[in-house]
Amino acid sequence: MYILAWVFVLIALIGVSSYFRIKLFNATLAVAVWMLIGTSADIVGTVSWLVFLALAIPLNSPSIRKQYLSKPALNLYRKIMPEMSSTERDAIDAGTVWWDGEIFSGNPNWNNLHAIPEARLSPEEQAFLDGPVETVCSMVNDWDVTHRRTDLPPEVWQYLKDNKFFAMIIKKEYGGLDFSAYAQSRVLQKLSGVSSVLSSTVGVPNSLGPGELLQHYGTEAQKQHYLPALAKGDAIPCFALTSPEAGSDAGAIPDLGVVCKGQWNGEEIIGMKLTFNKRYITLAPVATVVGLAFKMVDPDGLLGDKKDIGITCALIPSDTEGLDIGNRHFPLNVPFQNGPVRGKDIFVPLDYIIGGPEMAGHGWRMLVECLSVGRCITLPSNSTGGVKTIALATGAYARIRRQFKLPIAKMEGIEEMLGHIGGNAYMMDAITRFATKGVDLGEKPSVISAIAKYHTTEKMRQAVTNAMDIHGGKGVMLGPNNYLGRGYQGAPIAITVEGANILTRNMMIYGQGALRCHPYVLKEMQASANPDESQALEEFDNVLFGHVGFAISNFARSFWFGWGGSHLVGTPFNDQTKGYYQSMTKFSSNLALLSDLCMAVLGGELKRKERISARLGDILSYLFIGSTILKRFDDEGRKSDDAPMMHWAMQDSLYRAETAMVDLLDNFPIKAMGMVLKVMIMPFGRRHKKPSDILEHKIAHILQTPCEARNRLGEGQYLTDHENNPFGQLETALKDILNAEPIFDRVCKAAGEKLPFTQLNLVADKGLELGVINEKEADLLRKTEEERLRVINVDDFDPAELLADKSKKTEKASSKAA
Repeated sequence: MYILAWVFVLIALIGVSSYFRIKLFNATLAVAVWMLIGTSADIVGTVSWLVFLALAIPLNSPSIRKQYLSKPALNLYRKIMPEMSSTERDAIDAGTVWWDGEIFSGNPNWNNLHAIPEARLSPEEQAFLDGPVETVCSMVNDWDVTHRRTDLPPEVWQYLKDNKFFAMIIKKEYGGLDFSAYAQSRVLQKLSGVSSVLSSTVGVPNSLGPGELLQHYGTEAQKQHYLPALAKGDAIPCFALTSPEAGSDAGAIPDLGVVCKGQWNGEEIIGMKLTFNKRYITLAPVATVVGLAFKMVDPDGLLGDKKDIGITCALIPSDTEGLDIGNRHFPLNVPFQNGPVRGKDIFVPLDYIIGGPEMAGHGWRMLVECLSVGRCITLPSNSTGGVKTIALATGAYARIRRQFKLPIAKMEGIEEMLGHIGGNAYMMDAITRFATKGVDLGEKPSVISAIAKYHTTEKMRQAVTNAMDIHGGKGVMLGPNNYLGRGYQGAPIAITVEGANILTRNMMIYGQGALRCHPYVLKEMQASANPDESQALEEFDNVLFGHVGFAISNFARSFWFGWGGSHLVGTPFNDQTKGYYQSMTKFSSNLALLSDLCMAVLGGELKRKERISARLGDILSYLFIGSTILKRFDDEGRKSDDAPMMHWAMQDSLYRAETAMVDLLDNFPIKAMGMVLKVMIMPFGRRHKKPSDILEHKIAHILQTPCEARNRLGEGQYLTDHENNPFGQLETALKDILNAEPIFDRVCKAAGEKLPFTQLNLVADKGLELGVINEKEADLLRKTEEERLRVINVDDFDPAELLADKSKKTEKASSKAA
């Protein structure tokens, strides 16, 4: 009995040391003391001491450890780890680690999360949203843009240029607005609630493109030449990266720039002969300057001994001889300017390289660094803004539209979808607020940007589908009164661009996250690649045994959390959110443990086991998303009115993280190990459920009832009642419907019958006849009837109006022939 008790305390001592990550020497000393106590009680004998010393001495003696443990491990590591390509290395080295590193730590410090300042607009940024952004929103009729013009009107283009919409990222010294990433996000959110063509047109020049690249890498001459013109709108930029043969695998672009001699302005100079074929290039048809990515080669050694220089970025004026630009693609009836860019043997000087000749070959690093910033802003913001507006519009529509003598919003099937839309809108806005704040703090969060891009665009696609289901035929019949159809058609665009979502989920999120965010893996790779053997061994020894201790700690923590629960985990708030912090701490330890085991079992093969990688990425993603939700809830004052949306978003995130973990363990590379891990991590089965019906009922009520929580959900969107804005008209109609209902009920009571909530103009006449309402109330009923009909009606067209305009095609063909 005494022996069992002693062994139990020994195991507990090791477990507690591992859980709290006590230093190896201190933990060894504690075990030694307990061994001495066991010896005095005749429990520990010579054999036990020999085993203890055989482990303790090498582990605590650096020279012995390096020679007999670390050196063989380093040699083995070099054999099993595949060599990293230069493009992979650039992608890993680019960007920074921020809160994503804390998630990977196995023990996030939640106080650090809440110490991050809240994202806020400056007075200048707020004035821009209230002024020029509000004005341009009123100028755009999306049906006119997408159906009649397939472009923004000329006056809108001019307004965007005059008010520096294309210069939000450009510094003031060059004439730009120099807005924060958060402000850019709020501008795009507001624009996307009006027209995705408008938001895309504004978003691209402020994302990955010449402006961003020039400010970071351009020569002073290039900055002075291009940036003021870009700021004033005199120059329109595009950036050509994607090729027919290289989409998601952008590093494999076949486009070439061959260093050679040629004539330029009457002189022979060393330049580049460019041959390229690009497609899907936003703003290309109207661009005046083309950013171009290509592989640069120097076959004749004109620049030095290196023949394969690598991916390079250059700026090519659109009037350059031989540049084929101007045709358009037609992206799913959301006709933002997008098209191909081609060129064959175009000779340009080396000065066209962004940053000058010394930046030749550094293009891939430039691109991945800037893309990690742009990916945090443009697509997440466009998706979030669209869903915020759709959430309010769908709630209003469901409250106005009646079937079976009641608003359809009262039906449980509709409530379920409204709950999903509202919960996701709250979640998506939390993601964009936090991610853009990271950019404003100077981070280049490559992992976070991939998470934000993937999850906001996927949730946008689902939200639009849910909204279409609620609207029924209203959403199907295109026309000026349909505010959903183009968003539904265009949803795959966001899924596809800036890294296809299949690639992003299966390869990028965890592929980068495991290396960048793990506290030891990247350091191990760097140490093993060190050509100085002595230094390599020294570095590898340090990180290897740090990694071992980290893995043992996460094993102990995962075991304790699985069997003992996470109820003793400290949290920053002892309220309704406490359990969420505790669950995420548990999942953080689980993620760290499972990552180490998957890397140990699969080694370099992990990046080819895409479904394993995707599930680990899902866990990482939903821990990040949950962090942003808790951060938003706190930043906004922990308001009880917002609690249903916070709870829905948190419960959905934890449910999905746990689902990914279950799927991972069920498909673990070594099945027996997966079964053992499942018993250890979740011995009592799943603990997290989908959000409840009650929560979704509460969210549905928020969406269909004007209130402070609803206002916060739709904060910043264009909701002005204007002839071009069906969303503003819906808001007015919702308020009038709610004000008219008590008047309607009074007339019904006086008439002694339950009248249908239709033909409210006749109800007004009856109410006046019965003497139970006044003229002002009758006018409200009549106005409400007009608004109600406008909300539920759809458009129809003369058949000739739906035919393509062949005359314009004929005119264009004739002009080209001439």
